[in-house]
Amino acid sequence: MTDFAVWAPQHDRVRVLVDGTPHEMTAGAAGWWRAAVPDAAPGTAYAFLLGEDEEPLPDPRSRWQPTGVHGASRVYDDTAFFWTDQHWTGRQLPGSVLYELHIGTFTPEGTFDAAIARLDHLAGLGVDMVEVLPVNAVDGPRNWGYDGVGWYAVTENYGGPDAFKRFVDACHAHGIGVALDVVHNHLGPSGAYLDRFGPYFAGSNIWGPSLNLDGAHSDQVRRYAIDNALMWLRDFHVDALRLDAVHALRDSRATHLLEQMAVEVEALSTHVGRPLSLIAESDLNDPRLITAREAGGYGLHAQWADDIHHTLHTVLTGESQGYYADFAAAGLTGLAHVFTRAFLHEGTWSSFRQRSHGAPVDTHRVPGHRFLAYLQNHDQIGNRATGDRLTQSLSPGLLACGAALVLGSPFTPMLFMGEEWGARTPWQFFSHFPDEALREAVRTGRTAEFAEHGWGDAEVPDPNAESTFLDSKLDWDEPAQEPHATLLRLHRELIALRRAWPQLSDPWLDEVEVGVDDVARTVVLHRGELRVACNLGSEPATLHMQGPVERILLASEQVEGEESAITLRPESFAVVLLA
Repeated sequence: MTDFAVWAPQHDRVRVLVDGTPHEMTAGAAGWWRAAVPDAAPGTAYAFLLGEDEEPLPDPRSRWQPTGVHGASRVYDDTAFFWTDQHWTGRQLPGSVLYELHIGTFTPEGTFDAAIARLDHLAGLGVDMVEVLPVNAVDGPRNWGYDGVGWYAVTENYGGPDAFKRFVDACHAHGIGVALDVVHNHLGPSGAYLDRFGPYFAGSNIWGPSLNLDGAHSDQVRRYAIDNALMWLRDFHVDALRLDAVHALRDSRATHLLEQMAVEVEALSTHVGRPLSLIAESDLNDPRLITAREAGGYGLHAQWADDIHHTLHTVLTGESQGYYADFAAAGLTGLAHVFTRAFLHEGTWSSFRQRSHGAPVDTHRVPGHRFLAYLQNHDQIGNRATGDRLTQSLSPGLLACGAALVLGSPFTPMLFMGEEWGARTPWQFFSHFPDEALREAVRTGRTAEFAEHGWGDAEVPDPNAESTFLDSKLDWDEPAQEPHATLLRLHRELIALRRAWPQLSDPWLDEVEVGVDDVARTVVLHRGELRVACNLGSEPATLHMQGPVERILLASEQVEGEESAITLRPESFAVVLLA
Protein backbone atom coordinates (compact mmCIF):
# COMPACT_ATOMS: atom_id res chain seq x y z
CA MET A 1 0.00 0.00 0.00
CA THR A 2 1.32 3.45 -0.97
CA ASP A 3 -0.39 6.76 -0.35
CA PHE A 4 0.07 9.16 -3.27
CA ALA A 5 -0.41 12.90 -2.90
CA VAL A 6 0.08 15.85 -5.24
CA TRP A 7 -0.71 19.56 -5.06
CA ALA A 8 -2.81 20.61 -8.08
CA PRO A 9 -5.18 23.37 -6.85
CA GLN A 10 -6.45 24.51 -10.25
CA HIS A 11 -7.51 21.13 -11.63
CA ASP A 12 -10.90 19.45 -11.28
CA ARG A 13 -9.58 15.95 -11.92
CA VAL A 14 -6.26 14.25 -11.10
CA ARG A 15 -5.28 10.61 -11.57
CA VAL A 16 -2.19 8.70 -10.54
CA LEU A 17 -0.87 6.25 -13.13
CA VAL A 18 0.65 3.31 -11.25
CA ASP A 19 2.49 0.73 -13.37
CA GLY A 20 0.34 1.81 -16.31
CA THR A 21 -2.99 1.66 -14.48
CA PRO A 22 -4.82 4.97 -13.73
CA HIS A 23 -6.39 5.54 -10.31
CA GLU A 24 -8.72 8.43 -9.54
CA MET A 25 -7.51 10.76 -6.80
CA THR A 26 -9.68 12.57 -4.26
CA ALA A 27 -9.55 16.34 -3.78
CA GLY A 28 -8.72 17.48 -0.26
CA ALA A 29 -7.81 20.60 1.66
CA ALA A 30 -5.55 23.34 0.24
CA GLY A 31 -5.56 21.91 -3.28
CA TRP A 32 -4.05 18.52 -2.43
CA TRP A 33 -5.20 15.33 -4.19
CA ARG A 34 -4.73 11.89 -2.62
CA ALA A 35 -5.10 8.21 -3.43
CA ALA A 36 -4.09 4.98 -1.69
CA VAL A 37 -3.02 2.20 -4.08
CA PRO A 38 -2.81 -1.29 -2.51
CA ASP A 39 -0.28 -2.94 -4.85
CA ALA A 40 2.20 -0.04 -5.06
CA ALA A 41 5.50 -0.69 -3.29
CA PRO A 42 9.07 0.70 -3.32
CA GLY A 43 10.30 0.65 -6.91
CA THR A 44 6.82 0.98 -8.42
CA ALA A 45 6.63 3.39 -11.37
CA TYR A 46 4.03 6.16 -11.15
CA ALA A 47 3.09 9.46 -12.75
CA PHE A 48 0.20 11.93 -12.64
CA LEU A 49 -2.52 12.71 -15.21
CA LEU A 50 -3.96 16.22 -14.88
CA GLY A 51 -7.53 16.87 -15.97
CA GLU A 52 -8.30 15.09 -19.24
CA ASP A 53 -4.68 15.31 -20.43
CA GLU A 54 -3.28 11.83 -21.02
CA GLU A 55 0.38 12.90 -20.82
CA PRO A 56 1.90 11.34 -17.67
CA LEU A 57 3.94 13.81 -15.63
CA PRO A 58 6.56 13.00 -12.97
CA ASP A 59 5.82 13.81 -9.34
CA PRO A 60 6.98 17.35 -8.40
CA ARG A 61 8.17 15.81 -5.11
CA SER A 62 9.57 12.64 -6.65
CA ARG A 63 12.36 11.07 -4.61
CA TRP A 64 13.62 8.85 -7.41
CA GLN A 65 13.82 9.42 -11.18
CA PRO A 66 15.87 6.49 -12.51
CA THR A 67 14.90 7.10 -16.16
CA GLY A 68 15.47 10.85 -16.14
CA VAL A 69 13.49 13.99 -15.39
CA HIS A 70 10.90 13.32 -18.12
CA GLY A 71 10.22 9.72 -17.11
CA ALA A 72 7.99 8.12 -14.52
CA SER A 73 8.76 8.60 -10.85
CA ARG A 74 9.46 5.62 -8.61
CA VAL A 75 8.21 4.97 -5.10
CA TYR A 76 11.18 5.37 -2.76
CA ASP A 77 11.44 4.01 0.79
CA ASP A 78 13.56 6.30 2.96
CA THR A 79 13.61 3.80 5.81
CA ALA A 80 15.27 1.05 3.77
CA PHE A 81 18.78 2.51 3.86
CA PHE A 82 21.02 1.21 6.66
CA TRP A 83 22.80 4.16 8.26
CA THR A 84 25.95 3.65 10.34
CA ASP A 85 26.26 7.23 11.65
CA GLN A 86 24.11 6.84 14.76
CA HIS A 87 26.89 8.36 16.90
CA TRP A 88 27.47 11.33 14.57
CA THR A 89 27.01 14.53 16.56
CA GLY A 90 27.44 16.89 13.63
CA ARG A 91 29.76 19.72 12.71
CA GLN A 92 29.07 23.30 13.68
CA LEU A 93 30.00 25.90 11.11
CA PRO A 94 32.06 28.13 13.48
CA GLY A 95 35.62 26.87 13.50
CA SER A 96 35.18 24.65 10.44
CA VAL A 97 37.19 24.55 7.22
CA LEU A 98 35.00 23.87 4.18
CA TYR A 99 35.88 22.20 0.88
CA GLU A 100 33.68 22.78 -2.17
CA LEU A 101 33.45 19.94 -4.68
CA HIS A 102 31.47 18.87 -7.73
CA ILE A 103 30.80 15.14 -7.71
CA GLY A 104 30.96 14.76 -11.51
CA THR A 105 34.47 16.23 -11.81
CA PHE A 106 35.98 15.42 -8.41
CA THR A 107 37.03 11.96 -9.63
CA PRO A 108 37.51 10.37 -13.07
CA GLU A 109 34.40 8.24 -12.51
CA GLY A 110 32.29 11.18 -11.35
CA THR A 111 30.12 9.25 -8.88
CA PHE A 112 29.34 9.33 -5.17
CA ASP A 113 31.01 5.96 -4.65
CA ALA A 114 34.19 7.13 -6.37
CA ALA A 115 34.20 10.27 -4.20
CA ILE A 116 34.06 8.09 -1.09
CA ALA A 117 37.43 6.64 -2.07
CA ARG A 118 38.97 10.15 -1.84
CA LEU A 119 37.68 10.99 1.64
CA ASP A 120 40.97 9.92 3.24
CA HIS A 121 42.61 12.75 1.32
CA LEU A 122 40.12 15.28 2.68
CA ALA A 123 40.42 13.97 6.23
CA GLY A 124 44.21 14.18 5.98
CA LEU A 125 43.95 17.73 4.69
CA GLY A 126 41.97 18.67 7.80
CA VAL A 127 38.64 19.46 6.15
CA ASP A 128 35.68 19.68 8.55
CA MET A 129 32.88 19.87 6.01
CA VAL A 130 32.48 19.27 2.27
CA GLU A 131 30.18 21.62 0.40
CA VAL A 132 28.75 19.58 -2.48
CA LEU A 133 27.44 21.31 -5.59
CA PRO A 134 23.78 20.51 -6.42
CA VAL A 135 22.94 16.83 -6.85
CA ASN A 136 19.25 17.02 -7.71
CA ALA A 137 17.79 15.59 -10.92
CA VAL A 138 18.72 17.48 -14.10
CA ASP A 139 18.10 16.82 -17.77
CA GLY A 140 21.14 15.41 -19.52
CA PRO A 141 24.23 13.38 -18.65
CA ARG A 142 26.35 16.23 -17.22
CA ASN A 143 25.73 19.61 -15.65
CA TRP A 144 27.05 21.97 -13.00
CA GLY A 145 23.84 21.16 -11.14
CA TYR A 146 22.21 24.57 -11.27
CA ASP A 147 19.73 23.53 -13.98
CA GLY A 148 17.96 21.07 -11.70
CA VAL A 149 14.21 20.48 -12.06
CA GLY A 150 13.68 17.48 -9.78
CA TRP A 151 14.40 19.19 -6.49
CA TYR A 152 13.57 16.16 -4.35
CA ALA A 153 15.37 13.53 -6.46
CA VAL A 154 19.11 12.77 -6.58
CA THR A 155 20.49 12.57 -10.12
CA GLU A 156 21.26 9.13 -11.48
CA ASN A 157 24.36 10.65 -13.12
CA TYR A 158 26.09 10.31 -9.74
CA GLY A 159 24.39 7.11 -8.56
CA GLY A 160 20.95 8.12 -7.29
CA PRO A 161 19.55 8.60 -3.77
CA ASP A 162 21.03 5.53 -2.05
CA ALA A 163 24.48 6.39 -3.39
CA PHE A 164 24.20 9.90 -1.97
CA LYS A 165 23.27 8.44 1.40
CA ARG A 166 26.33 6.18 1.21
CA PHE A 167 28.47 9.24 0.53
CA VAL A 168 27.04 11.19 3.49
CA ASP A 169 27.38 8.14 5.75
CA ALA A 170 31.01 7.69 4.69
CA CYS A 171 31.79 11.38 5.23
CA HIS A 172 30.47 11.11 8.77
CA ALA A 173 32.58 8.01 9.36
CA HIS A 174 35.61 10.13 8.38
CA GLY A 175 34.57 12.91 10.77
CA ILE A 176 33.50 15.16 7.90
CA GLY A 177 30.19 17.01 7.72
CA VAL A 178 28.26 17.53 4.48
CA ALA A 179 26.86 20.83 3.23
CA LEU A 180 24.66 20.55 0.15
CA ASP A 181 24.18 23.33 -2.38
CA VAL A 182 20.46 23.75 -3.13
CA VAL A 183 18.82 25.97 -5.74
CA HIS A 184 15.43 27.44 -4.85
CA ASN A 185 15.62 30.64 -6.89
CA HIS A 186 14.80 29.13 -10.31
CA LEU A 187 14.31 25.89 -12.24
CA GLY A 188 16.27 24.59 -15.19
CA PRO A 189 15.06 25.02 -18.78
CA SER A 190 14.27 21.37 -19.49
CA GLY A 191 11.96 19.07 -17.52
CA ALA A 192 10.31 21.69 -15.30
CA TYR A 193 6.65 20.65 -15.21
CA LEU A 194 5.67 22.50 -12.05
CA ASP A 195 3.58 25.13 -13.84
CA ARG A 196 1.24 22.40 -15.15
CA PHE A 197 0.37 21.38 -11.60
CA GLY A 198 -0.27 24.79 -10.09
CA PRO A 199 0.83 28.43 -9.74
CA TYR A 200 4.39 27.62 -8.70
CA PHE A 201 5.93 30.48 -10.68
CA ALA A 202 5.71 34.25 -10.49
CA GLY A 203 7.86 35.92 -13.10
CA SER A 204 11.45 35.03 -13.81
CA ASN A 205 15.03 36.03 -13.14
CA ILE A 206 18.12 35.86 -15.33
CA TRP A 207 18.33 32.07 -14.90
CA GLY A 208 14.72 31.00 -15.40
CA PRO A 209 11.25 30.99 -13.80
CA SER A 210 11.19 32.08 -10.15
CA LEU A 211 8.92 30.73 -7.43
CA ASN A 212 5.64 32.34 -6.45
CA LEU A 213 6.53 33.09 -2.83
CA ASP A 214 4.06 35.84 -2.00
CA GLY A 215 1.17 35.76 -4.49
CA ALA A 216 -2.09 33.86 -4.54
CA HIS A 217 -1.76 30.16 -3.63
CA SER A 218 1.84 30.76 -2.51
CA ASP A 219 1.54 28.98 0.85
CA GLN A 220 2.10 25.57 -0.70
CA VAL A 221 4.83 26.89 -2.98
CA ARG A 222 6.73 28.08 0.08
CA ARG A 223 6.21 24.66 1.62
CA TYR A 224 7.67 23.14 -1.55
CA ALA A 225 10.98 24.95 -0.92
CA ILE A 226 11.06 24.59 2.87
CA ASP A 227 10.06 20.91 2.86
CA ASN A 228 12.83 20.30 0.34
CA ALA A 229 15.38 21.87 2.67
CA LEU A 230 14.13 19.83 5.61
CA MET A 231 14.22 16.63 3.55
CA TRP A 232 17.94 16.90 2.83
CA LEU A 233 18.76 17.64 6.46
CA ARG A 234 16.46 15.00 7.94
CA ASP A 235 16.32 12.10 5.47
CA PHE A 236 19.79 12.37 3.93
CA HIS A 237 21.52 13.36 7.21
CA VAL A 238 23.05 16.43 5.55
CA ASP A 239 24.57 18.89 8.05
CA ALA A 240 24.17 22.21 6.23
CA LEU A 241 22.63 23.76 3.14
CA ARG A 242 24.18 26.36 0.92
CA LEU A 243 21.25 28.39 -0.49
CA ASP A 244 22.04 29.52 -4.02
CA ALA A 245 21.59 33.20 -4.97
CA VAL A 246 19.05 34.14 -2.32
CA HIS A 247 18.96 37.70 -3.68
CA ALA A 248 16.85 36.26 -6.52
CA LEU A 249 14.13 35.04 -4.10
CA ARG A 250 11.33 37.58 -4.49
CA ASP A 251 9.28 37.63 -1.32
CA SER A 252 7.40 40.66 0.00
CA ARG A 253 5.78 38.88 2.96
CA ALA A 254 6.28 40.12 6.51
CA THR A 255 8.18 36.90 7.24
CA HIS A 256 10.64 36.22 4.44
CA LEU A 257 11.01 32.66 3.17
CA LEU A 258 14.59 32.60 4.50
CA GLU A 259 13.51 33.51 8.01
CA GLN A 260 10.74 30.92 7.94
CA MET A 261 13.25 28.33 6.75
CA ALA A 262 15.66 29.27 9.54
CA VAL A 263 12.91 28.83 12.13
CA GLU A 264 11.98 25.35 10.88
CA VAL A 265 15.60 24.24 10.50
CA GLU A 266 16.29 25.29 14.08
CA ALA A 267 13.31 23.18 15.21
CA LEU A 268 14.63 20.19 13.26
CA SER A 269 18.11 20.69 14.72
CA THR A 270 16.62 20.59 18.19
CA HIS A 271 14.86 17.34 17.36
CA VAL A 272 17.78 15.47 15.74
CA GLY A 273 20.29 16.72 18.31
CA ARG A 274 22.96 18.02 15.96
CA PRO A 275 23.80 21.45 14.51
CA LEU A 276 22.14 22.22 11.17
CA SER A 277 23.39 25.28 9.29
CA LEU A 278 22.05 27.51 6.52
CA ILE A 279 24.60 29.33 4.35
CA ALA A 280 23.35 31.97 1.93
CA GLU A 281 24.88 33.01 -1.33
CA SER A 282 23.90 36.66 -1.48
CA ASP A 283 24.82 39.60 -3.65
CA LEU A 284 23.09 42.07 -1.34
CA ASN A 285 25.78 42.84 1.27
CA ASP A 286 22.87 42.86 3.71
CA PRO A 287 23.86 41.95 7.29
CA ARG A 288 20.23 41.13 8.13
CA LEU A 289 20.63 37.76 6.46
CA ILE A 290 23.17 36.55 9.01
CA THR A 291 21.93 38.56 11.99
CA ALA A 292 20.19 36.53 14.68
CA ARG A 293 16.40 36.63 14.70
CA GLU A 294 16.51 37.94 18.27
CA ALA A 295 18.24 41.02 16.85
CA GLY A 296 15.79 41.46 13.98
CA GLY A 297 17.64 39.46 11.33
CA TYR A 298 16.73 36.41 9.30
CA GLY A 299 18.78 34.05 11.45
CA LEU A 300 20.87 32.37 8.73
CA HIS A 301 24.16 31.00 10.00
CA ALA A 302 26.53 32.35 7.35
CA GLN A 303 26.87 33.72 3.85
CA TRP A 304 29.40 33.56 1.06
CA ALA A 305 31.41 36.78 1.14
CA ASP A 306 32.37 37.72 -2.41
CA ASP A 307 33.87 41.04 -1.29
CA ILE A 308 36.61 39.05 0.46
CA HIS A 309 37.24 37.02 -2.69
CA HIS A 310 37.24 40.04 -5.01
CA THR A 311 39.68 41.92 -2.81
CA LEU A 312 42.09 39.01 -2.59
CA HIS A 313 41.76 38.25 -6.30
CA THR A 314 42.55 41.77 -7.46
CA VAL A 315 45.44 42.17 -5.01
CA LEU A 316 47.01 38.90 -6.14
CA THR A 317 46.30 39.04 -9.89
CA GLY A 318 46.06 42.74 -10.72
CA GLU A 319 42.82 42.17 -12.64
CA SER A 320 40.42 45.11 -12.69
CA GLN A 321 37.76 44.36 -15.29
CA GLY A 322 34.01 44.26 -14.68
CA TYR A 323 32.94 43.90 -11.06
CA TYR A 324 36.58 43.80 -9.94
CA ALA A 325 37.10 47.53 -10.66
CA ASP A 326 36.29 48.96 -7.21
CA PHE A 327 38.27 46.24 -5.45
CA ALA A 328 41.31 46.80 -7.66
CA ALA A 329 41.13 50.53 -7.00
CA ALA A 330 41.03 49.92 -3.23
CA GLY A 331 44.20 47.80 -3.36
CA LEU A 332 45.79 46.60 -0.14
CA THR A 333 43.95 49.29 1.81
CA GLY A 334 40.73 47.67 0.65
CA LEU A 335 42.03 44.29 1.78
CA ALA A 336 42.71 45.68 5.26
CA HIS A 337 39.19 47.11 5.33
CA VAL A 338 37.51 43.87 4.24
CA PHE A 339 39.47 41.73 6.71
CA THR A 340 38.10 43.86 9.55
CA ARG A 341 34.65 44.71 8.12
CA ALA A 342 33.72 41.74 5.81
CA PHE A 343 32.20 44.05 3.16
CA LEU A 344 33.96 46.62 0.98
CA HIS A 345 30.61 47.98 -0.19
CA GLU A 346 28.74 48.90 2.99
CA GLY A 347 26.43 51.62 1.72
CA THR A 348 29.13 52.99 -0.58
CA TRP A 349 29.21 53.62 -4.33
CA SER A 350 29.53 50.60 -6.62
CA SER A 351 30.81 51.57 -10.06
CA PHE A 352 29.73 48.18 -11.47
CA ARG A 353 26.13 48.66 -10.30
CA GLN A 354 26.16 52.44 -10.77
CA ARG A 355 24.54 52.94 -7.37
CA SER A 356 25.25 52.75 -3.67
CA HIS A 357 25.39 49.18 -2.40
CA GLY A 358 25.30 47.28 0.88
CA ALA A 359 25.16 48.15 4.56
CA PRO A 360 27.79 47.99 7.34
CA VAL A 361 28.28 44.97 9.57
CA ASP A 362 28.08 45.50 13.33
CA THR A 363 31.41 43.85 14.10
CA HIS A 364 30.78 44.01 17.87
CA ARG A 365 27.80 41.67 17.51
CA VAL A 366 28.25 39.76 14.25
CA PRO A 367 31.19 37.30 14.33
CA GLY A 368 33.44 36.74 11.34
CA HIS A 369 32.62 33.04 11.14
CA ARG A 370 29.32 34.02 9.55
CA PHE A 371 31.23 34.97 6.39
CA LEU A 372 32.80 32.35 4.14
CA ALA A 373 36.18 33.40 2.74
CA TYR A 374 37.76 31.81 -0.32
CA LEU A 375 40.36 32.41 -3.01
CA GLN A 376 38.42 30.34 -5.52
CA ASN A 377 35.03 28.69 -5.93
CA HIS A 378 32.96 27.16 -8.71
CA ASP A 379 31.51 30.54 -9.76
CA GLN A 380 34.72 32.53 -9.70
CA ILE A 381 36.53 29.91 -11.79
CA GLY A 382 33.74 28.54 -13.96
CA ASN A 383 32.39 31.97 -14.85
CA ARG A 384 35.72 32.96 -16.34
CA ALA A 385 35.75 32.55 -20.11
CA THR A 386 38.22 29.65 -20.14
CA GLY A 387 37.54 28.33 -16.64
CA ASP A 388 41.14 29.01 -15.63
CA ARG A 389 42.17 28.63 -12.00
CA LEU A 390 44.53 31.00 -10.21
CA THR A 391 47.24 28.43 -10.89
CA GLN A 392 47.35 29.69 -14.47
CA SER A 393 48.19 33.26 -13.47
CA LEU A 394 49.90 33.08 -10.05
CA SER A 395 53.17 31.58 -8.88
CA PRO A 396 53.16 28.82 -6.26
CA GLY A 397 54.47 31.42 -3.81
CA LEU A 398 51.50 33.74 -4.31
CA LEU A 399 49.09 30.82 -4.12
CA ALA A 400 50.64 29.97 -0.76
CA CYS A 401 50.30 33.58 0.40
CA GLY A 402 46.65 33.57 -0.60
CA ALA A 403 46.09 30.37 1.36
CA ALA A 404 47.78 31.87 4.43
CA LEU A 405 45.51 34.93 4.30
CA VAL A 406 42.32 32.88 3.94
CA LEU A 407 43.23 30.25 6.53
CA GLY A 408 44.62 32.86 8.90
CA SER A 409 41.53 35.06 8.63
CA PRO A 410 38.72 35.51 11.18
CA PHE A 411 36.24 34.12 8.64
CA THR A 412 35.11 30.57 7.83
CA PRO A 413 37.61 29.44 5.17
CA MET A 414 36.61 27.41 2.13
CA LEU A 415 38.76 25.72 -0.52
CA PHE A 416 37.67 24.68 -4.00
CA MET A 417 38.52 21.12 -4.99
CA GLY A 418 42.12 20.80 -6.12
CA GLU A 419 43.05 24.26 -4.84
CA GLU A 420 44.99 22.66 -1.99
CA TRP A 421 47.63 21.40 -4.43
CA GLY A 422 47.34 24.15 -7.06
CA ALA A 423 45.49 22.02 -9.61
CA ARG A 424 46.22 23.04 -13.19
CA THR A 425 43.07 21.53 -14.66
CA PRO A 426 40.48 24.18 -15.59
CA TRP A 427 36.94 24.13 -14.28
CA GLN A 428 34.78 25.29 -17.12
CA PHE A 429 31.05 25.75 -17.54
CA PHE A 430 29.48 22.59 -18.96
CA SER A 431 26.03 21.13 -19.55
CA HIS A 432 24.37 18.91 -22.16
CA PHE A 433 20.64 19.13 -22.77
CA PRO A 434 19.10 16.59 -25.16
CA ASP A 435 17.38 19.38 -27.12
CA GLU A 436 19.68 20.78 -29.81
CA ALA A 437 18.04 24.23 -29.86
CA LEU A 438 18.50 24.53 -26.10
CA ARG A 439 22.14 23.55 -26.40
CA GLU A 440 22.66 26.31 -28.96
CA ALA A 441 20.89 28.82 -26.71
CA VAL A 442 23.23 27.89 -23.84
CA ARG A 443 26.25 28.27 -26.10
CA THR A 444 25.33 31.73 -27.39
CA GLY A 445 24.07 32.89 -23.99
CA ARG A 446 27.31 32.04 -22.24
CA THR A 447 29.37 33.83 -24.89
CA ALA A 448 27.26 36.96 -24.50
CA GLU A 449 27.53 36.78 -20.70
CA PHE A 450 31.32 36.51 -20.84
CA ALA A 451 31.48 39.54 -23.14
CA GLU A 452 29.41 41.53 -20.62
CA HIS A 453 31.94 40.73 -17.89
CA GLY A 454 34.95 41.84 -19.91
CA TRP A 455 36.09 38.68 -21.71
CA GLY A 456 34.80 39.65 -25.14
CA ASP A 457 37.88 38.48 -27.07
CA ALA A 458 38.32 35.16 -25.27
CA GLU A 459 37.72 31.86 -26.97
CA VAL A 460 34.93 30.32 -24.91
CA PRO A 461 34.92 26.51 -24.69
CA ASP A 462 31.70 24.97 -26.00
CA PRO A 463 29.69 24.17 -22.84
CA ASN A 464 27.97 21.29 -24.64
CA ALA A 465 31.16 19.51 -25.71
CA GLU A 466 32.08 16.42 -23.70
CA SER A 467 35.71 17.57 -23.81
CA THR A 468 34.79 20.68 -21.79
CA PHE A 469 33.44 18.42 -19.07
CA LEU A 470 36.33 15.94 -19.21
CA ASP A 471 38.96 18.70 -19.16
CA SER A 472 37.41 19.95 -15.91
CA LYS A 473 38.03 16.72 -14.00
CA LEU A 474 40.77 16.77 -11.36
CA ASP A 475 44.09 15.11 -12.15
CA TRP A 476 44.84 13.03 -9.06
CA ASP A 477 48.43 12.41 -10.21
CA GLU A 478 49.30 16.05 -9.55
CA PRO A 479 49.41 16.02 -5.70
CA ALA A 480 52.51 13.79 -5.71
CA GLN A 481 54.37 16.10 -8.11
CA GLU A 482 56.11 19.43 -7.49
CA PRO A 483 55.26 22.21 -6.96
CA HIS A 484 51.88 20.68 -6.07
CA ALA A 485 53.19 18.50 -3.23
CA THR A 486 54.73 21.47 -1.41
CA LEU A 487 51.57 23.54 -1.78
CA LEU A 488 49.50 20.63 -0.45
CA ARG A 489 51.81 20.31 2.57
CA LEU A 490 51.46 24.04 3.29
CA HIS A 491 47.67 23.82 3.17
CA ARG A 492 47.71 20.89 5.59
CA GLU A 493 50.01 22.72 7.97
CA LEU A 494 48.00 25.96 7.78
CA ILE A 495 44.80 24.08 8.61
CA ALA A 496 46.58 22.28 11.45
CA LEU A 497 47.81 25.63 12.82
CA ARG A 498 44.30 27.05 12.64
CA ARG A 499 43.09 24.10 14.68
CA ALA A 500 45.97 24.28 17.19
CA TRP A 501 45.97 28.03 17.85
CA PRO A 502 42.67 29.58 18.97
CA GLN A 503 43.91 33.01 17.92
CA LEU A 504 43.60 31.96 14.26
CA SER A 505 39.97 30.86 14.54
CA ASP A 506 38.91 33.79 16.77
CA PRO A 507 35.95 35.23 14.81
CA TRP A 508 35.68 38.72 16.30
CA LEU A 509 36.47 41.23 13.58
CA ASP A 510 36.96 44.12 15.97
CA GLU A 511 39.93 42.22 17.45
CA VAL A 512 41.69 42.01 14.07
CA GLU A 513 44.31 44.50 12.92
CA VAL A 514 45.79 44.53 9.44
CA GLY A 515 48.98 46.34 8.48
CA VAL A 516 49.64 46.90 4.77
CA ASP A 517 52.32 48.57 2.67
CA ASP A 518 51.15 49.32 -0.87
CA VAL A 519 54.67 50.07 -2.09
CA ALA A 520 56.39 46.98 -0.68
CA ARG A 521 53.18 44.92 -1.21
CA THR A 522 53.19 43.43 2.27
CA VAL A 523 50.33 42.39 4.54
CA VAL A 524 50.43 41.53 8.24
CA LEU A 525 47.37 40.10 9.98
CA HIS A 526 47.44 40.64 13.76
CA ARG A 527 45.78 37.60 15.40
CA GLY A 528 46.39 37.97 19.13
CA GLU A 529 50.08 37.29 19.68
CA LEU A 530 50.30 35.66 16.25
CA ARG A 531 51.16 37.43 13.01
CA VAL A 532 50.35 36.16 9.53
CA ALA A 533 52.90 38.04 7.45
CA CYS A 534 52.89 38.01 3.64
CA ASN A 535 55.25 39.52 1.11
CA LEU A 536 53.33 39.73 -2.17
CA GLY A 537 56.07 41.72 -3.85
CA SER A 538 58.93 40.73 -6.13
CA GLU A 539 61.68 41.89 -3.75
CA PRO A 540 62.66 40.83 -0.19
CA ALA A 541 60.79 42.82 2.45
CA THR A 542 61.45 43.51 6.11
CA LEU A 543 58.32 43.62 8.27
CA HIS A 544 58.12 44.90 11.83
CA MET A 545 56.05 42.69 14.13
CA GLN A 546 55.44 45.29 16.87
CA GLY A 547 56.87 42.93 19.46
CA PRO A 548 59.75 40.47 19.96
CA VAL A 549 59.56 37.33 17.83
CA GLU A 550 59.60 34.10 19.84
CA ARG A 551 59.50 31.66 16.91
CA ILE A 552 58.29 31.02 13.40
CA LEU A 553 55.42 28.54 13.44
CA LEU A 554 55.29 28.04 9.67
CA ALA A 555 56.89 29.63 6.63
CA SER A 556 56.72 29.01 2.91
CA GLU A 557 60.35 30.13 2.41
CA GLN A 558 63.37 30.70 4.66
CA VAL A 559 62.87 33.64 7.02
CA GLU A 560 65.52 35.94 8.45
CA GLY A 561 64.85 37.94 11.59
CA GLU A 562 66.18 40.10 14.38
CA GLU A 563 64.21 40.63 17.60
CA SER A 564 60.96 42.29 16.42
CA ALA A 565 61.44 42.24 12.64
CA ILE A 566 61.53 39.52 9.99
CA THR A 567 62.66 39.58 6.38
CA LEU A 568 60.55 37.61 3.93
CA ARG A 569 61.66 36.49 0.52
CA PRO A 570 59.52 37.56 -2.46
CA GLU A 571 56.09 35.94 -2.70
CA SER A 572 56.27 34.16 0.62
CA PHE A 573 54.55 34.09 4.01
CA ALA A 574 55.33 33.31 7.64
CA VAL A 575 53.15 32.67 10.66
CA VAL A 576 54.95 34.25 13.62
CA LEU A 577 54.52 33.83 17.37
CA LEU A 578 55.45 36.88 19.43
CA ALA A 579 56.99 36.54 22.87
